[in-house]
Amino acid sequence: MNTAVILAAGKGTRMNMSINKLYLNIKGKPLLARTLDVFFACSSIHEIVLVIREDEDELCREKIICNMKNNKPLKLVIGGKERQDSVYNGIKSADQGSELILIHDGARPFVTQAMIEESIREAKIYKAVAVGMPVKDTIKRVGGNGVIVNTPDRSGLWIAQTPQTFARNTIVQAYELSYRDKAVATDDAMLVERMGLRVRMIRGSYDNIKITTPEDMALAEEILESGRVGNV
Repeated sequence: MNTAVILAAGKGTRMNMSINKLYLNIKGKPLLARTLDVFFACSSIHEIVLVIREDEDELCREKIICNMKNNKPLKLVIGGKERQDSVYNGIKSADQGSELILIHDGARPFVTQAMIEESIREAKIYKAVAVGMPVKDTIKRVGGNGVIVNTPDRSGLWIAQTPQTFARNTIVQAYELSYRDKAVATDDAMLVERMGLRVRMIRGSYDNIKITTPEDMALAEEILESGRVGNV
């Protein structure tokens, strides 16, 4: 059994809008609904845990849940103060029989079933898998005074995306240790890495963007119009 934990509890302050970006329409359908559609359509996902903000429970039910054809168990879970808290709430709510847990940003609607399936296949071997893409731009490390400190070799640098997939026991232990040690991470793979475990990186897509700004919304419409992804 595989559980997808979909994160939809963020504040979305960079969008500068009164409504959470996840409930905004892209070509007539809410962003979050497009993300969920892919996971509902994937036969290798058996349960979905949707982590939402407490004050958006009714909004989520009205705009998303009521309009979806749910063909598998769906749990609504209230998120926490920070992303890590929300993920942990989602993980704890997953079915105890789950072998793998996939963690995905609700604001990434262009994930594909192929990415999900490959993540699951690889996680059965490696226990920890992240989706990403090689960086295309030169990266500069800049100091507090605005001066370039150094230029890392970009040949081994990748941008991390989601889903990130883990054996259930592995990610539960990683989160328990992070709370014990008060460790802060910007993605889930970091918490597994700090345990000394290896995380397998597989290729995602440059279209698998996280929508965080109005410019991203415009780009999302362009991606949909291109027909490359977005059609489940």
